[in-house]
Amino acid sequence: MSLEILTFGCRLNAFESEVIRGHAAGLRDTVVVNTCAVTAEAERQCRKAIARVHRDRPGTEIVVTGCAAQIAPERWAGLPGVRRVLGNAEKLQPQSWVPGAPGAVGDIRLVRDHRAQPIAGLANRARAFIDVQQGCDHACTFCIIPQGRGGSRSVPVAEAVQQVRAQVEAGINEVVLTGVDLMSYRSADARLGDLVFAILREVPDLPRLRLSSLDPAAIDPALWRALAEQPRLMPHLHLSLQAGSDLILKRMRRRHSRADARAVIARARALRPGIAIGADLIAGFPTETDALFRETLDFVQEADLPYLHVFPYSERPGTPAARMPAIPVAVRRERAERLRGAAVSNAGRFHHAQLGRAVRVVAERGGKGHSEHFTPVRLSGEHRPGDLLALRVTAADAAGLEAA
Repeated sequence: MSLEILTFGCRLNAFESEVIRGHAAGLRDTVVVNTCAVTAEAERQCRKAIARVHRDRPGTEIVVTGCAAQIAPERWAGLPGVRRVLGNAEKLQPQSWVPGAPGAVGDIRLVRDHRAQPIAGLANRARAFIDVQQGCDHACTFCIIPQGRGGSRSVPVAEAVQQVRAQVEAGINEVVLTGVDLMSYRSADARLGDLVFAILREVPDLPRLRLSSLDPAAIDPALWRALAEQPRLMPHLHLSLQAGSDLILKRMRRRHSRADARAVIARARALRPGIAIGADLIAGFPTETDALFRETLDFVQEADLPYLHVFPYSERPGTPAARMPAIPVAVRRERAERLRGAAVSNAGRFHHAQLGRAVRVVAERGGKGHSEHFTPVRLSGEHRPGDLLALRVTAADAAGLEAA
């Protein structure tokens, strides 16, 4: 058996798995489990995958890395079949993947810089995720990720531009900039908006640039200008909102209010009519009463948000929220379903408004793709993953579009 990588969690982990794939290409009979720590369920899925590999593939070397491994390496090292544990910094170092190399988990808080990582082999992929920022300097009460990723640090502009250029030269039509806290991007005096302008200026053959999740409290003036002026920056913002209740936002220690979020959404729609707005939301945060939950549900409906990533709140040991009065798990799940249901209704209206319109779709495997708005599109016939198709919308429902 050759190398296999099992990736859990965020787009940044997906990018880093590709880095690992390049560094560890010479390994055999090895499974790398790139873990996530954002929820208890994510960790459970990682443990389940490790147990399955140990049961079904005796003798396979299991290497565990990622945020969960960084935060509690001894817990993962003790699982049956695990040979090595690598921290989030160590997993990106080529020497960690030399046959026979030992495990290592350093103090991620001591890492101060972040360089572009080499990735290869992305041919026939729909899009490339480019890691330009790591870590987080904020202290949201529910979040353990700073313990797994360390402080904020960014790839220099020139290195990020070269990384994007290399992917375009390899045939990639859509690049997604990603990071732990993308709006904290800093390189000398450059912020995220400056990086966007640099990429679009220096890589004129890049058809589509997309951004991963953004903190609504920190969108910089240059990024607003790019959204208004640059058609190659996709008309799609995904906001890290987490709640639509001012009291819950305060208890989460978020840096925006309900009114701030509404203002960001209104400004985006004024600058880029028809833009798709998505959001991350947590359902059942500690102390969330029915009335406070209703404020978030009303926000989703009033702001007409079509795309939501909804997570039932998950206690993370060591975080302030884990010590707050908890909401029953069944209530968290029920509230999450209500939020998702509201988003389905909003998505149906958003999709039907696109009937008959021309769309450009990046094709993916299985006869599907995504439009400029990151709307799912069902395609007629098979297309090579990564192809950029000019189509017209022929049908729409809450799940997405059909185009031919």
